[in-house]
Amino acid sequence: MLNADRTDPATLREAIATELLAARDRTAGLTGCVDDHDLTAQHSPLMSPLVWDLAHIGNQEELWLLRNVGGHDPMHPEIDPLYDAFEHPRAERPSLPLLPPDEARRYAHEVRGRVLDLLEASPLEGAPLLDAGFAFGMIAQHEQQHDETMLITHQLRQGAAVLAAPPPPAAPADRLPAEVLVPAGPFTMGTDTEPWALDNERPAHRVDLPAYWLDTVPVTNAAYLAFVEDGGYREPRWWTPAGWEHRMQAGLTAPLFWSRDGGQWLRRRFGTVEPVPPDEPVLHVSWYEADAYARWAGRRLPTEAEWEKAARFDPASGRSRRYPWGDGPPAAEHANLGQRHLQPAPAGSYPEGTAPCGARQLIGDVWEWTASDFLPYPGFAPWPYKEYSEVFFGPEYKVLRGGSFAVAPVACRGTFRNWDYPVRRQIFAGFRTARSADAAGGTEGA
Repeated sequence: MLNADRTDPATLREAIATELLAARDRTAGLTGCVDDHDLTAQHSPLMSPLVWDLAHIGNQEELWLLRNVGGHDPMHPEIDPLYDAFEHPRAERPSLPLLPPDEARRYAHEVRGRVLDLLEASPLEGAPLLDAGFAFGMIAQHEQQHDETMLITHQLRQGAAVLAAPPPPAAPADRLPAEVLVPAGPFTMGTDTEPWALDNERPAHRVDLPAYWLDTVPVTNAAYLAFVEDGGYREPRWWTPAGWEHRMQAGLTAPLFWSRDGGQWLRRRFGTVEPVPPDEPVLHVSWYEADAYARWAGRRLPTEAEWEKAARFDPASGRSRRYPWGDGPPAAEHANLGQRHLQPAPAGSYPEGTAPCGARQLIGDVWEWTASDFLPYPGFAPWPYKEYSEVFFGPEYKVLRGGSFAVAPVACRGTFRNWDYPVRRQIFAGFRTARSADAAGGTEGA
């Protein structure tokens, strides 16, 4: 969310409108660059057709803003079941009588017009869904999350490239330590004050951690390639039993979208085949692969609490920040966000976004797998609906933190929690490793 004055309705309305329009611009770009065949095709059974995401965005906006906030009658109640994410798994969605592309666009456009009218008339206070514009912020985040989902679909799509963006800026030439020390002590995890925080980010609570070392930057392609070429995918001792079973069944030998051409490793990125850049954070690895690499390196994945303390805790003030660099919203010099570059920036980039502990790129570039299961915080209360978080709590899902280059700032902050199955590789996920301060461990290059 923009740092709007939440006590001034006019300023808050402008901030909300800015976020809603920014999300819709991204949606239009991701759905307007392909023809109707590509919009209605299912490019992977793991993903919905793009046209489903488009209409689902409009349907959720209508449900929460026009109906729940505005009290309006349903516009097209007959389509609600089609776009209920819990009623139909992704693999079934192409067989549903979905709105055709033009109708889906018109529906989303009509909903948005009515929502902007509602926003102008809303007091933005007096009810939990209205206070600080929460429901509007939730919908802006929801659309941006689906924009990231649609970008994943574009990565899985076969055919010529249809998306383009400039490369990220080069990393500075400064020499960084391989790891940084995060001292022992308590910190405040989660939030009670972030106005658009979702239920799983709440409530704020004290966590006391022993000291640990954390990689200064995410694990790079070059570092991961050393694991590959050392036979990491052929050696079961680096893998959990479940991870090794999955590696064997799925035939994993390298990150998703990597291929070997003679002596060179290549990757496919949004329809373009190119050499794997050695200095970029590794991308498209599952939790099982990240965990195996960490074991091979004599290290481990950080816990979710360790990740958040490194990203937020400021020992000078004794408080937890909104972001590694402070409380101000992300700017271009802080992090690689918002699909500006369509790839991670080289490791060591964005020195202006450095955390107090000295770690870089904790926000943006790649989602980072953690060792933690997705569980509720002490005192968790589902809101405004159980299906956002509560139904996913448990050991089946692992937590990811930090956001990727595909994430918009409105849906990314130091408290934001993402989660997925440990087998997932199509997501824009990488990782960094850690070790306990009292444990032996190498500090070779990250």
